[in-house]
Amino acid sequence: MDLQSFLITFREALEAILIVGIIMTYLKRIGETQWNKWVWVGVVLALAASYGVALVFQTVLTGFATMGSQNYLKIGIMLVSCVLLSHMVLFMGSQSRNLQGQVENKISAILTVGGVLNMILHSFLVVVREGVETVFFFAAITGGDIQKALQSWGALIGLIAAFTVGLLFFRSTKKIQLKTFFRITSVFLMMIAGGLLVQAVGIMQDIGLMGTIYRTPGGEVGEIYNITAFMPEHPLDETQHIRDTGEQPLVSGQIGIFFKAFLGYTQNPSVEEFVLYWAFYLVILLLQGMQKKRHEKLRPAIT
Repeated sequence: MDLQSFLITFREALEAILIVGIIMTYLKRIGETQWNKWVWVGVVLALAASYGVALVFQTVLTGFATMGSQNYLKIGIMLVSCVLLSHMVLFMGSQSRNLQGQVENKISAILTVGGVLNMILHSFLVVVREGVETVFFFAAITGGDIQKALQSWGALIGLIAAFTVGLLFFRSTKKIQLKTFFRITSVFLMMIAGGLLVQAVGIMQDIGLMGTIYRTPGGEVGEIYNITAFMPEHPLDETQHIRDTGEQPLVSGQIGIFFKAFLGYTQNPSVEEFVLYWAFYLVILLLQGMQKKRHEKLRPAIT
């Protein structure tokens, strides 16, 4: 969970910091620094709004737990988060190529129209979008305990790393290749998205919301393999394995639970979990390939 929190916080905070930094840099370049204070007003309001959304999410999730319906909300959050993360992986890379130009054009339009409210609103929307997405993703990776993610070392270090990268970027773009950072984090975010998908499928099958093409003679969801002896997905599974067989698994359940949270690892996947997990990666890779080809076709026309 700490590593997931780090990656999500780093990615979301970095994007917000870069956009706000571009706004401030552009205002300084055109001699309109009197607008800076209104940019910061929007940023502060966005942070407050994001915190409010986190409190609402926490309250709603706790309420659903009391009513016995938390699993349905978890499934919805996991699936929506999977879609949002996939979208980020597919499109953020291409947007980062002309991010500065897009932001500067928007600010030019705002200054042309005029108005303090427009400047506050723009900086507010830039930051609040990242803040709300962070809250949503935290709800997905923690099963609803957003406060746990907010207080983790991963979230704190992710925020510090985002500020550091942003500072290096604006001090000298030669010191850091922004596209490389987005590419590396995209790989990890894709893994998190795949993990959320398979966990949602597992919960749906556990509560009978989703069927299976393979069942055991006893009517339970069948597994296509079982590698508990290699690495249990949870310390409780490790304890049960030792009790049943008298043998220690090759890899500790403490490591297994990390891979389950990060990659959606399961020791005994159903057919649907196994197929959908790898189909997800295949679809993402195909879409990335199509995106790359489309960009290469457009490049000669642009140049």
